[in-house]
Amino acid sequence: MRTVQVSLGDRSYEICIGPKLLDQLGSACARLQLGQRCAIISDANVAPLYAEAVGLSLTKSGFKPFLITVPAGETAKSLKSVQACYDQLAHRRLERKSFVVALGGGVVGDLAGFVAATYLRGIPFVQVPTTLLAHVDSSVGGKVGVNLKAGKNLVGAFYQPRLVMADLEVFRTLPGREYRAGLAEVIKYGIIYDAALFQRLERDMPKLLKRDPQTLAKVVARCCEIKAEVVGQDETECGLRAILNFGHTIGHALEAISGYGTYLHGEAISIGQVAAARLSAHLLGFSEGEVRRITTLFRGAKLPTKVKLDSRQLAKLLAAMQLDKKVSAGEVKFVLARKIGQVEFGRQVPMHLIETVLKPGH
Repeated sequence: MRTVQVSLGDRSYEICIGPKLLDQLGSACARLQLGQRCAIISDANVAPLYAEAVGLSLTKSGFKPFLITVPAGETAKSLKSVQACYDQLAHRRLERKSFVVALGGGVVGDLAGFVAATYLRGIPFVQVPTTLLAHVDSSVGGKVGVNLKAGKNLVGAFYQPRLVMADLEVFRTLPGREYRAGLAEVIKYGIIYDAALFQRLERDMPKLLKRDPQTLAKVVARCCEIKAEVVGQDETECGLRAILNFGHTIGHALEAISGYGTYLHGEAISIGQVAAARLSAHLLGFSEGEVRRITTLFRGAKLPTKVKLDSRQLAKLLAAMQLDKKVSAGEVKFVLARKIGQVEFGRQVPMHLIETVLKPGH
């Protein structure tokens, strides 16, 4: 097992990475001295696979877990789902020392974390990610929240988990499309922070696509280290943490206008990252050679790199970007790359240039 520390003073916690960690969840929670009652929040896809094992591990360590199952997919990240979870927590009489286990991918982690952050003004929660995207990104750092019709993650909080248990064996049951979508966040870390990681991904992508355990363990751990370093310096995204949004401004807008169903998050930000690389070439002198490297790597991961939008759809996309959380004084702020491994945040980008890089054939 590998352990990565997220250093945030009295809100610090460990990310545990390795095989067969679901069995160790109960004993790990016992060491944290959490309350006896706990809710496992999972979705309709994950609960049948792993809720029983998680519940058994918790029960063996003296906890009294119960399961809340929400629908699978991005549409579960809603205030309606939050209300349904609150009602069950109240019915089961959870208390301040009770806790929530988020068992699932990024949607479940964001939803369950937000429920924990706001129920009784905040109860502890533990992340048990079951997708690659959640392992390397959404389960770490304490961003929790839900979507509104107007846009993604517009209601939320910064609320850190007490523990992240990243069991690598769950990838065996992860559908191929979901797994590949997670690779978009993995590639992002190479672009924004670590050129050596990017090179490793160029070399090892075939192994990653085959889910080679040793390669995965190293890559997941490195991504978690990067996320922990960034969050440790800027927990509430006042500065450096903004670099984690590379490709997300366009990606989130694409998810919003397509009804949170056409594209998985990783697919949308794959398109967004390639577009951000092209914007970087226009505005920061990012080399065309490096734009090609980025595009080639995403294609090698079997992820989309462009989107076809008619004029009406493009207008909707640009309008959705105006509702992004990163808008300041009405201006959309982008993360752009100077070179692979080094980016800048807070860059204003003219709308006409965004239209240009999204046009087919650019």
